[in-house]
Amino acid sequence: MKTNLCSLLGLYAALGIILFGSGCQNPGIVQLSPNTYMLSRDDHAGVFGNLGALKAGVIRDADEFAESKGKVAVPIASKEHPVGVLGNWASFEYQFMLLDKDDPRANGVSLTPRPDLVIEKTDTINANVHTKDDTEKAPDLYTELTKLDDLRKKGILTDAEFEAQKQKLLNESK
Repeated sequence: MKTNLCSLLGLYAALGIILFGSGCQNPGIVQLSPNTYMLSRDDHAGVFGNLGALKAGVIRDADEFAESKGKVAVPIASKEHPVGVLGNWASFEYQFMLLDKDDPRANGVSLTPRPDLVIEKTDTINANVHTKDDTEKAPDLYTELTKLDDLRKKGILTDAEFEAQKQKLLNESK
């Protein structure tokens, strides 16, 4: 019974290694559209791996692929994942397009970093905002003082009422 259990465990372990190994194969160069390709590679060396060497190897392979087609590999995007915890291998994904060597888009192209995650908030906010428009303009101070002075001269306002209204306008304009 003990021998059968050990044999069974050994068989399961071997099967797991075979399945794990076959599931971790790098797919090679994958065509995404007529002139756009992707090359992705994992580094299974764990903490002993070298992400820089992995990236350089992927880009070199993309360049060799382009050269075999008589073209130039121009980077579109890249995504890297450093070594993580248990089974989380370092990886590098490189997307590129093939262009003729004399194509002006092939000169001076470089990869710019992009975020791994973009959160876009698209909520609609309704707000009741009032702004002053031309019809709601406050009359200018000079015009209001002139009107008050005219009312005082016509005897409609007393001197004391005029002074009180004048002070009110001056205080509001500050």
